[in-house]
Amino acid sequence: MHRLWEILEPARPGDRWSRIFDVFIVSLIALNVAATIAESVASIQTRFGRALDAFELGSLAVFAAEYLARVVSCVADSRFASPVRGRIRFVLTPLAIVDLLVILPFLLIWLDADLRSLRALRLLRVLRIARMTRYVAALRLFGSVARAKREELLLTSALMAMLLVMSSSLMYQVEHQAQPESFPSIPATMWWAVETLSTVGYGDVVPATTAGRVLGAIVAVLGIGFFALPTGILGSGFVEELQKRKKAPTCPHCGKPLEP
Repeated sequence: MHRLWEILEPARPGDRWSRIFDVFIVSLIALNVAATIAESVASIQTRFGRALDAFELGSLAVFAAEYLARVVSCVADSRFASPVRGRIRFVLTPLAIVDLLVILPFLLIWLDADLRSLRALRLLRVLRIARMTRYVAALRLFGSVARAKREELLLTSALMAMLLVMSSSLMYQVEHQAQPESFPSIPATMWWAVETLSTVGYGDVVPATTAGRVLGAIVAVLGIGFFALPTGILGSGFVEELQKRKKAPTCPHCGKPLEP
């Protein structure tokens, strides 16, 4: 069981079978995402619909077998050592929940569920790309940076929310009388604030008064500055994490960074 868990987890240096399994799963996920995209093209669906359905069924069987193998062997990890509680703790982890959502259509087939519900859940296949975070080092690095900078990101998110509410409220007061159909309420005005702060400038709702245009210009400039904040935070976080990983010694057996 311990060996099964090692194979299912991201490969350690020198573990050939685990590396082969990682490449196989990542390739299967990539092919599934490509098939999902191709299936949305009517001509491809008409010509290769049966082949795509067969590939989908086979992939779901593989993912279901992998999920069950992980649930069975997770007790080999010290975090999930308890036979019952450990497995429950593993099933409730974010990646395990994603795995379960991915195989949900397969479970519905065996439960003889309504095919209309099954078709609606086919979009869950796109979630398979999220499973790559388990095997792709760059995606795991992004998760580490997000966790390390979560306080700064929460702060900038709160500032953005405050700016969104303030700009929506001010624009509503300025433009409501002139354009009651475009700015009927503060919640409706938030659409204008979002597209202005994000510098998208969709153009379906624009201020008509002089005061509204001045306010819109100020909000657009502030939006550029505020959107640069999380970019700078994430950029510095990536540099810090890369430097930390270069300096930290690694275990010669598992390849993981050694704790100081």
